Order: sequence, then structure tokens, then C-alpha cells
Amino acid sequence: MENDKIILRNIRPADNAALARVIRKTMEEFKINKPHTVYFEPTTDALFELFQSAAGSDYFIAELNGEVGGGAGIFPTDQLPQGTCELVKMYLSAAARGKGIGKQLIAKCLVRAKELGYKQVYLESSSGLRRAIWLYERFGFQHLKAPIGNSGHTDTDTWMIKNI
Repeated sequence: MENDKIILRNIRPADNAALARVIRKTMEEFKINKPHTVYFEPTTDALFELFQSAAGSDYFIAELNGEVGGGAGIFPTDQLPQGTCELVKMYLSAAARGKGIGKQLIAKCLVRAKELGYKQVYLESSSGLRRAIWLYERFGFQHLKAPIGNSGHTDTDTWMIKNI
């Protein structure tokens, strides 16, 4: 819809349930709801608390016409190299896709990562998310041959990094 109202804002406690639904529904849609993914992590139901408890992290919600349409964040994932954070939990509902929201979220996360002093942003994804990977490439993310850090997500098959 041409008159969609899109707002990017920080996550709030009341966003937890709606955001968990967006994440899980998206993973089901793309058939990536496998063990060792965010789909089964208990923190998926408490993302506000997760990001509040981790220094050097931030999470942004994309509201579409007053509803949670998705979000993305940055997180100091365990065992990443010094000065590197991870772009995490970037999911958009079907209604929120194709409106430039993903581009806005990535841009906001990259700016925030730089503000927090990070020099690189890493991400993990699945090859089935072709549009997302294309978008990451457009932002200058480079493919890696293997994962870095310890996200605990062993069912990902695409790893990328960007200097900021």
C-alpha cells in the first residue's frame, strides 16, 4: 500500500510476543525452522530482555501501520573477534517485505554498530533467504567460507562480514 506508515524504533517489552510470532512464522514460511536456530531458542520470546542485558547491543522494531512488522539488531555474539558485532534476528513479516524496511533496518543497525565502536559487522543466514542475502551483498557484506564466533546456530549455511 502506497500510504503505509513505517516507523523504526527501539524494542519495548510489549513487542516480545508479536516479534516472536513474526520470527517463527517467517522461519516456517522459508522452511528454516530447524533445530539449533533461533526458532527454538527461549530468548526468542524475550528479546527485549536479551538486548537489555547485553552491553553493546541494540534492537530495532519496524512498525507497519501500527503493527510489529519485524526487526533487526546488533549483538556482541560470544567469541567474535574484538571490534565485531553480529547483525541478528532480522526478520520481516510477509506484509512488511518489499517496502524498503529491510534496507532501513540494516542501515540503522550499521549506524548504531559504528556509534558503539564496532569496526565490523558479521551475520549468519540461510541460502534459502535469497532476497535477504542479495540485500546484504548490496550493503557490501562479503561472504565467508565458515562461521566465526559462537552463535550456537549450527543450521546456518551463509556467513558474511562487513567493515564499517
